[in-house]
Amino acid sequence: MRIDLHTHSSASDGTDTPADLVRAAAAAGLDVVALTDHDAMSGWAEARRAADEVGITLVPGLEISTRFGHRGAHLLGYVPDPAHAPLVTVLDRILDGRTERTPAIVAALREHGIDITEDDVRREAGGSVAAGRPHVADALVRQGVVGDRGEAFTELLDPGRPGYVNRYAPALEEMIALVGAAGGVTVIAHPWGRGGRSALDEAALARLRDLGLAGIEVDHQDHGPAERAELRAIARNLDLVVTGSSDHHGLGKVDHDLGVNTTEPEQYERLMSLAGSSVSGG
Repeated sequence: MRIDLHTHSSASDGTDTPADLVRAAAAAGLDVVALTDHDAMSGWAEARRAADEVGITLVPGLEISTRFGHRGAHLLGYVPDPAHAPLVTVLDRILDGRTERTPAIVAALREHGIDITEDDVRREAGGSVAAGRPHVADALVRQGVVGDRGEAFTELLDPGRPGYVNRYAPALEEMIALVGAAGGVTVIAHPWGRGGRSALDEAALARLRDLGLAGIEVDHQDHGPAERAELRAIARNLDLVVTGSSDHHGLGKVDHDLGVNTTEPEQYERLMSLAGSSVSGG
């Protein structure tokens, strides 16, 4: 059984529709795929219909933008109740922050001498529930300012760069509890990618486990072999679930093909049992 627990569709910053993403997952030989759009559950219904058509198990999820101390952290939440009002309220606030930040990013880039408009970003956002930095990056790529999304972030959009603008994000600890209250289960996404190692060390992960964290995304393209081995040892020490995934974004992210990393079936089964919820599948 091949299981990929972290993917994105055009409902956030991927380039495939939810249905096309699920069909691509089946074509790639996956048996289980999680749709984990940023701060959004809007793609679940379409993805579920496609999963039923092609005979693949869909795990409905999302990747939540949070803050841990003074840095950002991403939290994967699986199978929460989409009607849980406190969770919906926080997600709406996060998405509003994304939308409100875009004009400020455009203004900052224009002050830096880059001729980009809000309309350029909206065109790239397409069916996304909120335009964000990845769509700004895509607009910059289309204009030839940078070669790809990665370069856009490194040169212009990451913290400390000319186009970076801060936005609202809830505390990581708060969201672990909130997803749990909604009947879901949580996993820290790529904890040691993008400079996260210093903040999310074993002691910090132990504290988060005590608050309800279920697992660590160990096998991810942002982690090299040494980091994966260390994170797997930490997960073993803390009795946390180990997941692996592609973090697929379609054409929006290179070297993140569906199934490039996968989750072991026994780890997946343990994760779902901790959620206490059933998943839709074929």
